[in-house]
Amino acid sequence: MPTRPKATTTDALGRTVPTTRKSWGSVMLLPSGNYRARYVGPDGLKHSAPSTFTTKIDADAWLASQRVAIDRGEWTPATTTASHAAQADRSQTFLDYATKWISTRTNASGEPLRHRTRDEYVRLLATVLQPLADIPLASMKASTVRDWYSELIASGRKTTASRAYGFARSVMATAVRDGLVANNPVEVRGAQNATTGRETVPPTDAELAIIEANMPPQLRAALLIAAWGGLRFGELTELRRRDLIHDDDLIRIRITRAVTRTTSDGFVVGKPKSRAGIRDVALPPSITSDVLDHLRDYAEPGEDGLLFPSKNGGHMGEPELNRSGWYAARAAAGRDDLPWHGLRHYGLTKYAIAGATTRELQDRGGTRPRPPRSAISTPPPTGLPSWPGA
Repeated sequence: MPTRPKATTTDALGRTVPTTRKSWGSVMLLPSGNYRARYVGPDGLKHSAPSTFTTKIDADAWLASQRVAIDRGEWTPATTTASHAAQADRSQTFLDYATKWISTRTNASGEPLRHRTRDEYVRLLATVLQPLADIPLASMKASTVRDWYSELIASGRKTTASRAYGFARSVMATAVRDGLVANNPVEVRGAQNATTGRETVPPTDAELAIIEANMPPQLRAALLIAAWGGLRFGELTELRRRDLIHDDDLIRIRITRAVTRTTSDGFVVGKPKSRAGIRDVALPPSITSDVLDHLRDYAEPGEDGLLFPSKNGGHMGEPELNRSGWYAARAAAGRDDLPWHGLRHYGLTKYAIAGATTRELQDRGGTRPRPPRSAISTPPPTGLPSWPGA
């Protein structure tokens, strides 16, 4: 008849020794390699954890939780199962918890994460956050996070480090609210503000003129609208004929949508980046004829026709824009460092020079902070922003 494995514990030197009668409860190493925890409850009956543990420290923690419940007079047979469930939650890895977090997370408006945001979080989990992926929530230490962050910063990827840090901190903050960990271990001073230090320098008037002269005809209007209207790339490439309002020599653009390109779903049309992004933008009269010529020669037909479609139809992505003339045009102006987003900086800077107030700049750029709920009691004004001096 085979002998039963003896209950064991680990002493201060890390040695496995048999449990004594003085110890409360017992942890047994099973042939499977898992640990079984059990104790005698106040009812005089023997109680075992509903399932085994992969590590002894988790089994000991479960026994400690039962001891605390008994000492506080809060113990019932049901706490055996409930505390084990809580322990199991704390034992899940950062990767498992973060994956669930992404699928259930909502933004400030109570909406699911945008496709691009979700894809970015998944990418970070699969790349720079891998060193933290397999760590159980309850075992995540601030020192471990600091070491991970320091190595990432040392590699020169400051912006990526800032984004990954912000994501990890938000995930663990939710774990704190869920009662799975006592404190947020993702705490590195100044980490989320780390950047490469490189600033986007908008083009000068002379540089913009050279870029415009070297852009292919089908993209010239895109350059002008981006530069003088201050539109984001996703807002620009989702513009359709019906979004343009032509009144005498003035064209106003109604921005209610934007398109993003995701790795999981391709091009996705949704709302602009924020609620403030829904706005009307007046273009200066000096580019009216250029926009009208583009509508005649290059835009897709019909009210829903895209203003700047891909060569193969549908939305145009940044890689196609770059290959189709943007890189060559900026190189001609000696501005290989200029991102397309720099045109937005140019437009808003010129708008400010023309005399726009901070509020007008925020309205035109679609960046105005969201007002408190008490201030949203009446519909916003319907007046259209205009170009100062137009």
